[in-house]
Amino acid sequence: MTSVLALRMAGPLQAWGASSRFVRRTTESAPTKSGVIGLLAAAVGIERGDDDGLARLSALRFGVRIDQPGTRVRDFQTAHHAVTGKSMPLSERFYLADAVFVAAVEGDGTLIGSLHEALRSPVYPPYLGRRSCPPALPVDLGVHHDTDLDQVLRAETWQASPWYQRIHRREAMVPLVMLRDADDGARDGDVLRDQPLSFAAEHRRHGLRSVVSTTVEVPNPAALSVRSASPARTVPPHDPFDALEGSLPEEETH
Repeated sequence: MTSVLALRMAGPLQAWGASSRFVRRTTESAPTKSGVIGLLAAAVGIERGDDDGLARLSALRFGVRIDQPGTRVRDFQTAHHAVTGKSMPLSERFYLADAVFVAAVEGDGTLIGSLHEALRSPVYPPYLGRRSCPPALPVDLGVHHDTDLDQVLRAETWQASPWYQRIHRREAMVPLVMLRDADDGARDGDVLRDQPLSFAAEHRRHGLRSVVSTTVEVPNPAALSVRSASPARTVPPHDPFDALEGSLPEEETH
C-alpha cells in the first residue's frame, strides 16, 4: 500500500543548497530532495555513513509546494580557529526569510508510517537545510493513505502565514507553484543535483534528479472572511506597558 507523508517547512530562515561550493553557500527557491531526506534521516537516526539506510529514503517520490516564497537574504560570516586564533575565510551565505512550503514524500506505507512516528519523536532534531535554521512550527502535517503525492499537494490547506494570506484576500483561489519528481521516462523537466547518494562527512555525493513544475490552485481562508460592506470598528487604545504595571519595585518605575 502506498502512502504519502506531508510536511510543513516554515521558519524565520531556511537554506536549501544544491550547488554550494567553498565559501559561497547559496539556496534554492524551494526545499531540495536532499535537504528533506536529510531531515527525515535525522529523525529516524540514520547515521551519515549508512548509505544503505539512506537509499531507502532516497527512493521515495518527492514533491514540494511553494506556499509562501519568502525573501532571499545574504549574510557574511567569519570565524577564528579555536587553537591558533587564525581567521577563517569570509563566507557568503544566502537564506530564505519568512518562507513556507509544503513538502511530501510517497512510498511504501510501512516506511511512511515509521517516518511519521520518527518525526513525532526524532532521534536528531529537524532543521530547515542548515543547523542554524530550526522550524518555527511542527513539521508533521500527517499521513495520507490510498492516494498519491500530486493529490496531497493539491488538497493540502494553504499553509502561508495569516498576514500573507490577508495580502491576497481578494483572491478566493491562490495559484501556487508545485515541484515534483518527473515520471520515469519524462523528458520535459529541469535537472537538479539533489538526489542524495551519501551523506558521509568525508565525501557527500548527490545524483541528478528530473523535476517537473506545475501550478495548483488552493482556497484562501482569508478571502472567506472578507465582507463588502463591513462596519467600521473602533480599536481600543493599547499601551504595551500596561502589562508591566505593578510588576516592578516602586523605585524602578519611572
